Amino acid sequence: MTAQRQAAMESMIHWLADERELGRAPSKIEIAGEFDLHDMHYYILKYKKNMLGKWLLAVCGGYESPEDTEHCGHIFSEMQPYDPATAERDAIAMVEMIREFWMKQAAALEAEQAEGDSAASQNEASGIFNGFVLLNSLECDLEQIKTHLLNDWNIAYKPGEEEEANSGTEKEGILVFDAEGFTLAVSFVDAPIPDGEAEHYVQGNYLWPGGLEAVKTHEAQIILAVFTRSGSPLDSGKMYTKLASSCLKLPNAVGLYSSGTVFQPEVFVEMAEIMRSSEEEDFFPLLNLVHFGLVQTEAGLNGYTCGLKPFGKDEIEVLGSQATPADLREFLIDISSYIVEQNVTLRDGETIGFSAEQKLSITRSEGVYVQGESLKIGF
Repeated sequence: MTAQRQAAMESMIHWLADERELGRAPSKIEIAGEFDLHDMHYYILKYKKNMLGKWLLAVCGGYESPEDTEHCGHIFSEMQPYDPATAERDAIAMVEMIREFWMKQAAALEAEQAEGDSAASQNEASGIFNGFVLLNSLECDLEQIKTHLLNDWNIAYKPGEEEEANSGTEKEGILVFDAEGFTLAVSFVDAPIPDGEAEHYVQGNYLWPGGLEAVKTHEAQIILAVFTRSGSPLDSGKMYTKLASSCLKLPNAVGLYSSGTVFQPEVFVEMAEIMRSSEEEDFFPLLNLVHFGLVQTEAGLNGYTCGLKPFGKDEIEVLGSQATPADLREFLIDISSYIVEQNVTLRDGETIGFSAEQKLSITRSEGVYVQGESLKIGF
């Protein structure tokens, strides 16, 4: 193995181990291919979260010469399944989506350092949200998405002209542009989510009885991402919700695979549009960003969250509860809303309650229904 290939693999392991990503080193990782793009060299990697898990796709690169062992910052994984038939195309799509963002991030960081801006050192949550819009035909109308963004949210796409400081790019089904301090990325992939991943996770959406049949019809996908450096995770979540709802209005959209489930388009859009009401200016679309799973076992009812990580918070699990499904779901929503909207950090060994008498224990340990560690709350 060359020094550059070894460096790419080590960089990917380090990136995945970050608590805002996988949270630990992958159980297995391999280089699955390589390609050249924009006069730079990239490596396609596949990795497993655990030994029995599926292979997932990652990309690392931006090497200018064969001797380089330092990449330019283009390292990323959507934690989507690895498909050898589409791996290179999917990796290129990820690079194109994040390329402009990372370049702008580096430039902004250099400017802050030159000015001695103390805000650069603040430890903030990642504020990165992503998902996959499922399409039941091999087409993606980017113009329609831009129209929905403008008409519904007054978000205008700006063409990527040099004199406008490269404010946007659009080519081959890829749309990347800046709006209101965020970078929005849309990437069309003319292939379904591989290995039945979406079909598996939609079955956890107990609020959508016909979800599995709808998801089975999908033939293509749109990869969505929203990035920001200066905005709060809450603002990022709102912007992501606006982008996703605009894509879900496409006539061939059948679901949104995100946060460990598949959301029903009509329900997601309806919830998002509450933000358009002048009476609900402070409304936060938590139910569009966090999935509240419920699993019944002989020991009792178990509940978990999936989607708190982009806010820089631990996922929550309640195990062996004797509460009703409605009460447990309501509790998970209430505690998640409190944590996210009030920016509260719960810690191992503490207690929490919604009244003076209620004192629920908090324990941090390896997750049962979520990846990495989670906060177990006795309820």
